Amino acid sequence: MHPELFKLPDNFFIPFLSGFSIAWYGVLITMGVLIGAWLANRMAARRGLNTDLLSDMIFFSVLWGVVGARVLYVATSFSQFRFLTGESIFDWLFKVVNIREGGLSIHGGLLFGIAALVYYQRRYKINFYQYADLFVPGVALGIIGGRLGNFFNGADTIGRFTNTGVGFVWPSFSDSILGIFNATRNWTGMPGLCKQPDGEAIVALLCINGVPSRGPVHLTQIYGVFIGVALTIACFYWLRSRRPGWAFWQFVLWYSILRAGIEETFRLNPLTVRLWVDNNLGVGLLTFTQIISIPLIAIAIWQLQRIKKQPEQPWSDGGLAAVPVSPPLSPLVSSAEAK
Repeated sequence: MHPELFKLPDNFFIPFLSGFSIAWYGVLITMGVLIGAWLANRMAARRGLNTDLLSDMIFFSVLWGVVGARVLYVATSFSQFRFLTGESIFDWLFKVVNIREGGLSIHGGLLFGIAALVYYQRRYKINFYQYADLFVPGVALGIIGGRLGNFFNGADTIGRFTNTGVGFVWPSFSDSILGIFNATRNWTGMPGLCKQPDGEAIVALLCINGVPSRGPVHLTQIYGVFIGVALTIACFYWLRSRRPGWAFWQFVLWYSILRAGIEETFRLNPLTVRLWVDNNLGVGLLTFTQIISIPLIAIAIWQLQRIKKQPEQPWSDGGLAAVPVSPPLSPLVSSAEAK
């Protein structure tokens, strides 16, 4: 277990590449996205959809998805990005944009990614759901890759302490690598982490009644992997439907249910509303993600009921979607406005 796939030596012969590393987290997510893009293009070709347009949609939805994932993560964890003593404004800005400082929010990625698809739907007058449905396998595979990357990171998305038989004790040999950030960030907003006198926290260790301990904890990273696998299998069943939007809203429904019910319940996240805490079982309700999952579940059920009443439709868009001559610079800037 190590967060880095490989790292160049600190004295590498090319100075600006010294110490450069590639993390498992990014590699595994990228693999999931690439496989998902390949599957989406194959399904689009079989359904008679515009594959050139789909490729552009995939590129910009991923690009804006990464931006949105970072924006929401920072917005909901802003206490972890406060100015530190001796830190310049440039250091702080780099910390905010550096995805290795904390990571990404899946919900933020979905929100911005969907916004990019809406832009294409309005620009090229296509059926939004005919294309959005094809993104579902890639998102599910991305979840698998992301959670496996969290596992390699060690303390990333770590679970709560538990006295049940499912608890996992992180090994002592991983002290120097457990948690890709070690103690370089401020973690004062995270419950259970052992604080040092300067206010920082040792990510590799959690605390029970103020005493450092290394477990046992819920292995929530692997819970997330199981969720991704279940969604990947289910999405190919949902995609058999000829009612556009069925796969999209089924994914929203079941990801919200499984994430809020299985992963977040046992994950060491701050509780926005302290509804229920059981330190023996390792359970905590309600986190921010669980709260926003409630309206998402309700909206998904409502949309699925509407879609279920609609007649089946052809998968093809009839060739009405124009092929873009050149990809726009941004989903927020039209090609006519690009100079």
